[in-house]
Amino acid sequence: MAFRFRPVDASFYDLFAESAQHLVVGAGLLAEMLADGTDREAVAQRMREAEHAADETTHAIVRRVNSTFVTPFDREDIYNLASGLDDVMDMMDEAVDLILLYEVGQLPAELSNQVEVLQRCAELTSAAMPRLQAMKDLDEYWIEINRLENTGDKSFRQILASLFSGTYEAIEVLKLKDIVESLEGAIDAFEKVANIVEQIAVKES
Repeated sequence: MAFRFRPVDASFYDLFAESAQHLVVGAGLLAEMLADGTDREAVAQRMREAEHAADETTHAIVRRVNSTFVTPFDREDIYNLASGLDDVMDMMDEAVDLILLYEVGQLPAELSNQVEVLQRCAELTSAAMPRLQAMKDLDEYWIEINRLENTGDKSFRQILASLFSGTYEAIEVLKLKDIVESLEGAIDAFEKVANIVEQIAVKES
């Protein structure tokens, strides 16, 4: 029989839960950014604040790893998970920033499909982080994230097809393509986080 001698340090799990909660906020702000009549400058400012808060949580995780002799699971996995969560926030922040900077007038309605996927991914990730402590009931999380990523891929291809259908001016196509690719990047980053969680769960089981 194998025994685990690592102590229970709940602070790491609390910080991962906090990091994932920032992603819920970020996905919500993305949805606001797409809404008709929204104050994009105000939403972008709130996104910058949310991204800064997420960075602070990431730094707190790194500081905790560097000052803790025995960590709840491998240090490299802790770094990878913290970095993965931070990458999601960075991609969502980029999408919001591009919408503001490019001064895009009417955003394609299909973008809401990608943002809905992101919101669902954020909710699932936020719910999964506290379960890392027990390493139980996590398989449904990464399976559903994978399914959502496939849905996001399909939506991404449909949006690209629409952009190049001749409906939009060339400059608008370039702007919208950048925004759509940022959203797709955020969805992919969520899948990377789920893959990291799966690897940790397999190691620790």
